[in-house]
Amino acid sequence: MTPANAPSYDHPVVRAFSFASRAALWAAGIGLVAMTAMVAWQVWCRYVLNDSPSWTEPGAVMLMSWFIFLGAAVGVRENNHLGFDILLYIVPLAGKRALRTISDIVILAFGIGMIWYGWQLVELTSTAILPSLGISGSYDYYPVVAGGVLVVLFTLERMALRLAGAPVDAGLEIPTPEAETELDAARSLQQENA
Repeated sequence: MTPANAPSYDHPVVRAFSFASRAALWAAGIGLVAMTAMVAWQVWCRYVLNDSPSWTEPGAVMLMSWFIFLGAAVGVRENNHLGFDILLYIVPLAGKRALRTISDIVILAFGIGMIWYGWQLVELTSTAILPSLGISGSYDYYPVVAGGVLVVLFTLERMALRLAGAPVDAGLEIPTPEAETELDAARSLQQENA
């Protein structure tokens, strides 16, 4: 199932990115369930068995990193990331395209930063061993790199589709009820000041 705001342009690359997005979302969901199970096991062992395993807390935190960064990348692809949308409802269409392109460039730069600095953290911690898990400390930072790669790919996809004339911003033209309330307040304030 494709989310409402996800690009719906029929091209093999877009289909591949749709698959990657779904896979990342499923992996994030499975990670969330696994993390919940780990925390539940930790609580059970600590309070019922009075013998808590040492691997559950760092394992749960590592899984949380994976589902946060994978989920954030999927949110970028589906246009569900944070933004200051109120301005988009009052500017003309050309202004909307320009603002969305600027937003994409900022998101792209952020994704590149995630890859760059995340990889530096991977290299810096590669020789450290997490004692409770017995694995390299770099595994804590691979989610940053993987999420950054997906953010970059999904942002480049959206920018390319927008340039090709695909309706990547369809559905974003309609203000939410909250935005309508803010717009009404802004319009009344503007009329009072006029």
